[in-house]
Amino acid sequence: MKLHELVANEGATQAKKRVGRGSGSGLGKTSGKGQKGQKARSGGGKGATFEGGQLPLYRRLPKRGFSNSKFKTVYATINLSDLNRFEDGTVVNPALLKEVGLVKKELDGIKVLGNGTLEKKLTIQAKKFSSSALEKIEKSGSKAEVI
Repeated sequence: MKLHELVANEGATQAKKRVGRGSGSGLGKTSGKGQKGQKARSGGGKGATFEGGQLPLYRRLPKRGFSNSKFKTVYATINLSDLNRFEDGTVVNPALLKEVGLVKKELDGIKVLGNGTLEKKLTIQAKKFSSSALEKIEKSGSKAEVI
């Protein structure tokens, strides 16, 4: 048997139903949808979950499962470029950042990001540092302390 000799079994394929094509097909004029009404309209009918206005099953059942999002850690972020306002030798800690107004809420701690350059020699105390921030802090001669 060769590829060009393959034939589908009888009844395995059917011609596409061509609606609205005259009276011979039995699906002419209204295309088998009857006269007017919701089901005759385009996109008409009710959804699979509609229960006649009764509260649907998916809303009657209790919510299940667990989401950890309530317990995720969110850090207040600050960039290195923002720290250039302090004098050389300053110990930059969360309390000072809050006092100056660089951070409104401390949240679960402060994370220092490496955006910009650090031109001062500071001691920075924070909960987390990005790798690029640590690199730039060491390059400028400053110190990074994890608290």
